[in-house]
Amino acid sequence: MFFKNLRKDINAAKANDPAARNKFEIFLTYAGVHALSAHRVAHFFYRIHLKLLARIISQISRFFTGIEIHPAAKIAGGVFIDHGTGVVIGETAEVEEGVIIYQCVTLGGTGKETGKRHPTVKRGAVISAGAKVLGGFTVGEYAKIGAGAVVLKEVPPYATVVGVPARIVKINGEKVPCLTQEKCDPLQNEICELRAKVYTLERELESIKTRTFSENAENTAIAGKKNKKRKNYGEKNKTGN
Repeated sequence: MFFKNLRKDINAAKANDPAARNKFEIFLTYAGVHALSAHRVAHFFYRIHLKLLARIISQISRFFTGIEIHPAAKIAGGVFIDHGTGVVIGETAEVEEGVIIYQCVTLGGTGKETGKRHPTVKRGAVISAGAKVLGGFTVGEYAKIGAGAVVLKEVPPYATVVGVPARIVKINGEKVPCLTQEKCDPLQNEICELRAKVYTLERELESIKTRTFSENAENTAIAGKKNKKRKNYGEKNKTGN
């Protein structure tokens, strides 16, 4: 599993960094790949309750890479941390495959809460340089967070957010109108969020329809085979008589 995830991390770096010349160079020189590999070792020890050893490995990795990842954080293979200096990922954070994180990003909490207090970043999301994502909410699939944004609430799938505090400016590639560049209408923001939720529900409904169609087709094929067997069996009985 370790080497499988390492391979995914290297492939993600090769796919997303035009400066990457080859995979061997990535393996030797990319701090993000080194930090993720060290984190997976630390996470293993954290899970078997060798927490002090896990924290020591985490701090050594931080010293050499400039990237701080709590050993309890859950990070899938195929994540790309570009440049990496100043990246901080908190204890209850979860990062799915295909996520891109740039330098000085924080996946943090907002206080001394217990339990789930760091964000979950879904597949394919992009978090630009200097962004702060604070709280135990979800950043949706393929969402984009602009440089320097401070995100304090859930980001819908396929949305683009910018600013302090972050606001939605695009959903599924379409611009969201604002009253001014500095301040959006709160009602408009609510409408944008509802549109994003409707879009997500539509995608889920399409997925259910496709799955139902496949199941019906499969059931029809099975029923057809059974009818054919019954017919053949009946014909054999007639022949026997």
